[in-house]
Amino acid sequence: MDTARQLHTVDTLWELVCAPENDDKRFHLIDGELFVFPRARYALQGRLLASLLRYIYDHVERNDLGETLLGVGHYSVDDKHTVLGPAIAFLGKARMPEPLPEGWIPVMPDLAVEIAAPGETLGHLRQKAVAYLRRGTSLVWILLPSQRGVDVCRSASGARLDIELVGADGILLGEDALPGFALELSRLFPSPEASDVE
Repeated sequence: MDTARQLHTVDTLWELVCAPENDDKRFHLIDGELFVFPRARYALQGRLLASLLRYIYDHVERNDLGETLLGVGHYSVDDKHTVLGPAIAFLGKARMPEPLPEGWIPVMPDLAVEIAAPGETLGHLRQKAVAYLRRGTSLVWILLPSQRGVDVCRSASGARLDIELVGADGILLGEDALPGFALELSRLFPSPEASDVE
């Protein structure tokens, strides 16, 4: 059997993820197609994600909005062929399954935050954004360290994405997905001159 063409599901992906030889890999599925990337992140990516996680978590906890999740797989119960694990996710109280499952969460997040893994392209990240939005996510943020900004992705007519680049001088808004959230991106992407100041 040609495993490269095998149509994977939530269950077959879970077997792969649980195998000890795959501890250093990240997996996700889109329409049954398996994608594999190294787990390691670059230092800048780690710093950006940690900073953004703190801002989101603090806002969610202060306003009792739901759950902030880190690197957890999500799928829709109506589609067993797509599993996505955003770097950061927010899921509002109204959509959060209770109790939280031990494995992946059987609902897509309200907000998904992505950042490129080594070898992952912007085109692939945008493909993932479409997959999230088609399955119930309201908003996807793609962190772009090299551009010092964030692609804000929303659904547009058909299968298209509405993409807005918010630069380091802009404000990142949670919109309806994360109500009341607003972050000046200069706090995530300080100017190079500022980082040189002792």
